[in-house]
Amino acid sequence: MKKRLALSILALLVLVCFAGIASAQAPILGKWKTIDDETNEPKSIVEIFEKNGKYYGKITQLFIKAGDNPNPLCDKCDDEDPRKDQPIQGMEIIQDMKPDGDKFTKGTILDPKKGSTYKCKLWVEDGKLQVQGSFLFISRTQTWHRVE
Repeated sequence: MKKRLALSILALLVLVCFAGIASAQAPILGKWKTIDDETNEPKSIVEIFEKNGKYYGKITQLFIKAGDNPNPLCDKCDDEDPRKDQPIQGMEIIQDMKPDGDKFTKGTILDPKKGSTYKCKLWVEDGKLQVQGSFLFISRTQTWHRVE
């Protein structure tokens, strides 16, 4: 009985260690330069981080064009969204992503310019982050580039 309990505890510790290693090595972690898929111009730097086993992304820098508001707000966000009328720089736009094989799913991404939130899927392909937002049967994928 004691031997069985010791083996169970050992197995649990091994699982916890592997879970910690897997999350520490998640390929999506770090800073990424976002590229507007309509204009093909850089929009921002998003830092993806892990918190309590889920993954989030926060805008750490905006690329502002001359004449644009240097501190834009999410004025088109839904009225019930706590990000409504908040500064876009520093805003958490990716929320609640969970590992799912070699992808990260089950979370959301906000387009603060349009105020729309979409289901999100993230994966790394050829060293670039593929970011897919979808609503019903329509989806759009952007390619983000790692910032060293």
